[in-house]
Amino acid sequence: MKENLLHFIWKLKLFSVNNLCSTLGEKIQIISVGTENFNSGPDFLNSKIEINGQLWAGNVEIHLNSSDWYVHQHEIDENYDSVILHVVWNHDIDVFRKNNNPISTLELKEFVSVELLDNYKQLFNKKKHWINCENSIETVGSFTIKNWIERLYFERLEQKANYFQEVLNTTNNNWEATLFVLLAKNFGLKINADAFLNTALSFDFSILRKVAHNQYQLEALLFGQAGLLGENIENEYFKQLQSDYNYLKVKFKLVSISKNEIQFFRLRPNNFPTIRLSQLASLYYKFQNLFSKIIEIEHLVDFYAIFNVSTSQFWETHYTFNKESKKSTKKLTKSFIDLLLINTIIPLKFMYLKALGATDYTSVISLIEQLKPEKNTIISKFNELIIKSNNAFETQALLQLKNEYCSKQLCLQCAIGKELLKP
Repeated sequence: MKENLLHFIWKLKLFSVNNLCSTLGEKIQIISVGTENFNSGPDFLNSKIEINGQLWAGNVEIHLNSSDWYVHQHEIDENYDSVILHVVWNHDIDVFRKNNNPISTLELKEFVSVELLDNYKQLFNKKKHWINCENSIETVGSFTIKNWIERLYFERLEQKANYFQEVLNTTNNNWEATLFVLLAKNFGLKINADAFLNTALSFDFSILRKVAHNQYQLEALLFGQAGLLGENIENEYFKQLQSDYNYLKVKFKLVSISKNEIQFFRLRPNNFPTIRLSQLASLYYKFQNLFSKIIEIEHLVDFYAIFNVSTSQFWETHYTFNKESKKSTKKLTKSFIDLLLINTIIPLKFMYLKALGATDYTSVISLIEQLKPEKNTIISKFNELIIKSNNAFETQALLQLKNEYCSKQLCLQCAIGKELLKP
């Protein structure tokens, strides 16, 4: 038996509530289990318990053993003076208040079904599984899963919004600047995400606005701040970028990041940082007020139109500065745009709507549901467990489920785990 399971049993009243009695023989009727307390103090606050016909309002403390009350030194902590019921699994000692009156104690093991305990043992079987419930998740009702999926997606949105808020704070509440920083991070993909983020944060967004009308200077700013213009390469394009960057560096007192932060290793050529930075420059050369644009539109086809950008001409025949390649137009693909929508645009729209006081996020849900389901190992494993995904809304929710619940063994806080535990 673990204490978190006791909390779970008490919170959901997963025990026989008829004929409850304390260790002293007092009749107990639970009017309200109270509100779970995640801070210091008793485990459940504002509970209402009827003991021998008298209604008590106060707090409930939960322990495995009654003697834990003294192990944790609650007898000298005034926060526990308001405890009206001590709920334990095993009663091994009487517990007294400061006035020497005993605290009513409920020994739960007398009232919990064997079936619930068996379900718990099965769910937390010591055998290694990808997720604890992989052998039983298919028995959970579709209604439970559907509602949990929706909650998980909004939970994921809230987490992203919290990070976005930190970025917004660094830009002095400039939404356009925040969008640029977040897009830059996503253009870097997983390998160069931090390097691109540092590049975007290494200069004030107002500088980008001042040079955005000149594509050469815009590329020079991004390549230079990324530390990619420090070498001596003999081609006209590179020399032009160097010249423009040296001018910008002096004019705006710029300090670039280290070149070592940018990685080419293990990347497909189309994902090389040179290509992605040129595409990002093209996007801001095309739209100087990008945030205003994306907030206005709601249809997927319009987003694809906005992000229909490619590299500058030089990169049509290059992947790096010093080696020529076969000519090809390097546009942002639909799959890459989908990633930008999933990881940046949609969460930022949600955050902006929330900042405006909105309570209806139908437009956000409608947009994410139009996107195809993501493809990765986590989604593939859920598919094997007959938890199929029809769109990106569901795959994002499943990623949240795996990373924040399954991997952390938080089955008692998961709707699926709760369903499987109930007798």
